Amino acid sequence: MATIGEKLQLVRGRIAQAVSEFGRAPGSVTLLAVSKTFPAVTVREAVAAGQREFGENYVQEALDKIAELADLRSRITWHLIGPLQSNKTRVVAEAFDWVHTIDRLKIAQRLSEQRPAHLPPLQVCVQVNTSGEDSKSGVAPAEALALARAVAALPRLQLRGVMGLPAPSPDPEEQRRQLHAVRVVFDLLRSEGIPLDTLSMGMSADLEAAIEQGSTLVRVGTALFGQR
Repeated sequence: MATIGEKLQLVRGRIAQAVSEFGRAPGSVTLLAVSKTFPAVTVREAVAAGQREFGENYVQEALDKIAELADLRSRITWHLIGPLQSNKTRVVAEAFDWVHTIDRLKIAQRLSEQRPAHLPPLQVCVQVNTSGEDSKSGVAPAEALALARAVAALPRLQLRGVMGLPAPSPDPEEQRRQLHAVRVVFDLLRSEGIPLDTLSMGMSADLEAAIEQGSTLVRVGTALFGQR
């Protein structure tokens, strides 16, 4: 069985190949290792293999992991990539470096108010729901600009970009279509003068299509850690 280090090498190879194939600049795509449901020891192994960015979906699970890996805190950037309820904003503002799932102003306001002054601004993305599925979080594309402007004006937060979570599809054309819809929102916000640099989209099954559509950060779990 391949080690975490070997799997990291394979995924980084896929990213580098896609970056080259689609004419992207070397180093323009960041690998976010999605460690949800896997134990702290697995994260520790990935850090030893050179991985620094980790994504978690569930707040309490992540907090337990962050505490267990406190000795590595300076070497890990923690991203929340799951839905965030208003009663969890304080602990998230205190413990995480990034939040990708801002889909309403109330959540952003609470994070801004609760981000400790001794920490750098919390890096955030607006989550966009381009599929229209009721089961998915995210702001409608037509409402993304107004939300992004409001979030960008808040202290203690730094709006970095847009996050998309398209519906899974084995069809490459459908993958590209859905990912392109997220890219359109990202480009719109930038054209309106919002200085974004992060397009968070793409997972194990569609990271090549995501890179083709301009993703700067791919969220990979299964290809690194296995099935959940």
